Amino acid sequence: MLKKSSIYTFIKAQFSAFLGGIVDYSVMVICTELLYIHYTISIIVGGMIGALINFMVNLNWTFKATARVDQRGGILIQLAKFASMVGGSVLLKSSGTYLLTETVQMDYRIGRIVVDLLVSLGFNYTLQRYWVFKRNP
Repeated sequence: MLKKSSIYTFIKAQFSAFLGGIVDYSVMVICTELLYIHYTISIIVGGMIGALINFMVNLNWTFKATARVDQRGGILIQLAKFASMVGGSVLLKSSGTYLLTETVQMDYRIGRIVVDLLVSLGFNYTLQRYWVFKRNP
C-alpha cells in the first residue's frame, strides 16, 4: 500500500516537472519556429533550461533535499546525478520525437508531448526519487 507521503511527493514531483516542462516546451517552440533551429537541437536547449528549473524546485520543495544533502560531496553530487539523468532524458525525448516525426509523420510538437509523458513518468521521476534525491539512512 502506498503511503500518503509518497503520493504527495509524487504529485509535487509532477507539478515540478510540469513547470520545467512548460519552460522547456516553450523554449523548444521559440527556437524552432522563430529562430529556425532544427527541432532536435531545440529540444536540447529547452531541456537544459527546463531541467535547471526542475532541479531547483525538486531540491528545495519536492524532495526537500537541501536539508539532508549527503556528506560525500553534497549538492554537487546531486547536481552531477541530475545532469546525467537529464542527459538521458533529453536523448530519449529528442530521439523519440524524431522517431514519431519522421516515421509516423506526427507533428513534432505533438510527438514531443507524447514522448515527454512517457519519459517523465517512466524515467525522470524514478531516477530523481530513488537516485538523485535519495534519502540517506
